[in-house]
Order: sequence, then structure tokens, then C-alpha cells
Amino acid sequence: MYDIIVIGSGPAGLTAATYARRAEKSVLVIEKETFGGEITHSPKVENYPGIREISGADLGERLLDQALNLGAEIEMDTCVDIQAGDHFTVVCENASYEARSVIIASGSKHRRLGLPREEELTGMGISYCSVCDGPFFSGRAVAVIGGGNSALQEAVQLSELCSHVTILQNLDFLTGEKKLQDILAAKDNVDVILGVTVDEFLGDPELTGLVIKHKDGATSTVTVDGAFVAIGQQPENKPFASVATLDQYGYIVADETCETGTPGVYVAGDCRTKAIRQVVTASGDGAIAAIKACKFAEEHR
Repeated sequence: MYDIIVIGSGPAGLTAATYARRAEKSVLVIEKETFGGEITHSPKVENYPGIREISGADLGERLLDQALNLGAEIEMDTCVDIQAGDHFTVVCENASYEARSVIIASGSKHRRLGLPREEELTGMGISYCSVCDGPFFSGRAVAVIGGGNSALQEAVQLSELCSHVTILQNLDFLTGEKKLQDILAAKDNVDVILGVTVDEFLGDPELTGLVIKHKDGATSTVTVDGAFVAIGQQPENKPFASVATLDQYGYIVADETCETGTPGVYVAGDCRTKAIRQVVTASGDGAIAAIKACKFAEEHR
């Protein structure tokens, strides 16, 4: 039995693992997909304290190395349930693991538009990560769907590679940081279309364009070779509903204490209800959750 099981290996989960190992607790980190979390998709991180500039992938690798060097264990598996009793059993697809305390740091994933053929064309012109797929569209025209920080960051990255970038925003204004808006406004190969929604993906077998719908109901076509969907994130917290309350959007209801309401189960990072989702706030959650989990584990030996 472990003192603490951490579900998720993003900044929140790996910070929690690091704090727990420094407190000499046995720690298992369970990850189902990618070590480092969503931050690994960021081409440039300039707001992490003490590091002037780093790629998200490199930051994720550093966080992982630190936790591993301190003795944290890693398992690649997918959690499907958490059972509470005298201790906690984390039930996964391939095995079950036992612990005195659990930290849920499962993060969130890219939100889909939910349009027909979206999944079919993913990887055939539709992407959710400019770092991963941007180079495939070098010298070609692309669209970025969304108007928040993530969309504008994608657009900045793509503008350095692509011949033209069209930003499509459903609101009448962009919601991303003014600094990013100013960067994009100064670029000759970027334009913005406001007040439109994507109605249809065109092309077979590869994407050739988008049908967009305007507020007056009229439609038009945007010819592009690629479309980068950047409309936010969504959590995957259904496996934890037995030990945590989920809000209407699927986030675990918890405040800055990172307490779920089930003693011994804590939540950290982007998967919980919070106003600001940044790498530093995720790491902060990880530290808080780990300190609390360590104390709980000590009291229940």
C-alpha cells in the first residue's frame, strides 16, 4: 500500500509527488496518456517563476525528472473508479492500487466542436495543437477557431510557419490577453473574423475548408488546409464522482484548500473549480494537496 496515489502527471500531479516524496511518503503517480500534462503543448512558457523562457515540453520533462529522482513511482494506466473504505482503492483498467490518501490531478483535455466529421478529419487537417502539428502546415493557410488566450497563442505560433492565419471567433470581440492581440494585429498574414461559428468541415479525405455561419444566418466558406480548434478545455472527472462532487461542467468542486469533501481525497490543478487555470496555480494546488495528503496518511497508518 502506498501512502499517496496521485492521479495525473501534469504540473499539479508532479508537484504533489515531489512534495510528498520530500516528506518521505511512498508515492505512486498514475498517468494514462502524456507525462507533463497540457503544458507540454505550449511552445513557449515565459511566466513560470525563476525560468525566463522554456518550452512546455521541457518544463514537463523537468517536473517529471524531479519527481522520479526523488523516488516517485509511475504507472501507465487509466483510472475508472476510486473506492473508499479503511483505505482507498484506485481501480484502473489494468490493475488496482491501494493508498492511504489520494490526490486527483487529472487535468483537462481539449474541447471539441462536436461537428460531424470532426473526429474523422482529426489528423487529416483538424488539429488541437500547433506545437504538434503546426510544422505540417508550413507555408499553407490555416484557421484558428476560438478567441481566448489558447487560441491567440496558437495563432501567434502558426503565423511564424503558415502563409496565412484566419482567426474565427463566435463573439464580437477577442477575449485573449491584449498583448497577444497586439502581436497578432501587427502581423500581415493574420486576419480575424468575429461573430461567426463553424458550421461544417469540408474536404475528403483531407480538410479543404470550413463553412462558417454569420449572425444574420448567412454562410460563407473559408478555404484552408488546416484548422486548429482552441476553444478551451474539459475535465474528465466521471471516474471520481463517487468521492467528489462535480459541477455542471464536470469540474471537481473544491476551493483553495483542495479538499473534495471526502477525507483523504484531495484535488489539484485544472480539474477543480477555480477562477484561474495557469501552470503556477496548478503547481500551487499540488503543493497544498500534498501537504494535506501527507498529514492524512500519517494519521491513518
